[in-house]
Amino acid sequence: MKIKVIVIVGLILLANQLASTNPLKANTKSANHLLIRNSTVLYKQLQLSKLGLKPEVFEKALLGWKAMAEQHLLNKSRLLSIVDLSQSSTHKRLYIIDMEKEKVAYHTYVAHGRNSGEEYARAFSNTPESFQSSLGFYLTGETYQGKHGFSLRLKGLEQGINHLAEERSIVMHGANYVSEAFIKQTGRLGRSQGCPAVCEALSTPIINLIKQGSCLFIYYPDTQYLKKSHLLRQF
Repeated sequence: MKIKVIVIVGLILLANQLASTNPLKANTKSANHLLIRNSTVLYKQLQLSKLGLKPEVFEKALLGWKAMAEQHLLNKSRLLSIVDLSQSSTHKRLYIIDMEKEKVAYHTYVAHGRNSGEEYARAFSNTPESFQSSLGFYLTGETYQGKHGFSLRLKGLEQGINHLAEERSIVMHGANYVSEAFIKQTGRLGRSQGCPAVCEALSTPIINLIKQGSCLFIYYPDTQYLKKSHLLRQF
């Protein structure tokens, strides 16, 4: 029988064990180094390079996912969703990974906020009415029917970075401007008011998969974010 829980989950347990048996920071760092080193195996297995995701982005996503799991925040720890805003909006830059089944469940388009940039996102904010995307780690919440139809609430977990996501009504929803047809017409994807909007055809199955307690990571190599993120800087 195929082992469903992959080696990377085992390394999380190893990191926890090392931290509990020896409080020295060196041991925790060593365990996390082991996690990163072995993440290359999963990275290659998932063929993420061919899908356009850089290994350093995947490593950061894994570290935050691990920290959320250690804090018992995740009801669906097998799922890891990554939005890589360092990529052009004409690229499929949303990756939803089923860690247990060891596969990429979805690889598709996702919008950024209209005041974050045109084809590329360059500016980010946690401020209400900024209409910019917010970086960092989120916990997926409940679904609801709103002005954009079936939508998914997102809780920002990083103080000063994305913690106002709920106040700003930053959610995942479907949008008609997230399509290859729109890209052909304008040379870029359509933009949201800050929400990670996805194509209408996939919005319902994606939302139903990741709702109620999975990890979502919105990434850009922003120096200030990488310095401030409490979920990353501990490593």
